[in-house]
Amino acid sequence: MQFRQIRSIVFLSVAFLLAAAPVIRAEEGMWTFDNPPLKLLKEKYNFTPTQAWLDHLRLSSVRLNDGGSGSFVSSDGLLLTNHHVARGQLQKNSTAEHDYLANGFYATSPDQEMKSPDLEVNVLVGMTDVTARVQGAAKGISDDAQALKARETEIAAITKESKDKTGLRSDVVSFYQGGEYWLYTYKAYTDVRLVFAPEQQAAFYGGDPDNFTYPRYDLDMALFRVYDNGKPLHTDNFLKWSAKGAAPDELIFISGHPGSTERDDTVAELLLQRDVIGPAVTEYLQRRVLRQHRPLPRRDLSRRAW
Repeated sequence: MQFRQIRSIVFLSVAFLLAAAPVIRAEEGMWTFDNPPLKLLKEKYNFTPTQAWLDHLRLSSVRLNDGGSGSFVSSDGLLLTNHHVARGQLQKNSTAEHDYLANGFYATSPDQEMKSPDLEVNVLVGMTDVTARVQGAAKGISDDAQALKARETEIAAITKESKDKTGLRSDVVSFYQGGEYWLYTYKAYTDVRLVFAPEQQAAFYGGDPDNFTYPRYDLDMALFRVYDNGKPLHTDNFLKWSAKGAAPDELIFISGHPGSTERDDTVAELLLQRDVIGPAVTEYLQRRVLRQHRPLPRRDLSRRAW
């Protein structure tokens, strides 16, 4: 996913999936951490996440400034993410003797970890509803352009006030096409070093850098380590490995930084997807599959003029 500043506003959401479904899908949609569907989870799944549980998941999750999501997986700042997040760093550090993109990279000791000076890791540490303030700035202004300018001016003021007060990265997030505005504050880490990334062929198998085509048959991953004041970041918030993985019918929570959602699509847009776009894409893919499995015609070389 290519990084676009407009998508950085939707940092953390939660999706709920049923692992036993024929196609893995978001059973209960995507939710921001300030508004989890607690009642629905209790009634449908007999599970109520505590605030401490939600905070732990949020603080274990990160956003990377090149468009990736990731999570801490150790107490000493080890960070797991997708391979495409590391691709740029592998390319920049490759030489004629060492093609890290083609052959992969592995640091056997901390001093061999690959520095990534233009990579930034953000951890969401605060959320404040500023809807009334932003919308109020345009109250009474009938001209759309002037109203937009008034909101943008207020957003800039809120951002500056937060940055000056906290020293944290501060972004005003627009949700639901301007229905809500939230001030998100992030702890930003700029000392990020690559620890491991497999060779491109293993990570890119299937031709999809976001791991949607062959999620079970490629190694789409990379490990970074986050440093703070020159030392590996110590954090109590990280996600632990499960050797068993998810079981059938198990409730799964996914935390991340989505590129986009379809939560605000109108009925007309959904009907267009269902009745026009979906069938057209399906037909196109079916034609490609048939062409790939159809034997190529033999050429009669006896008639060729030499």
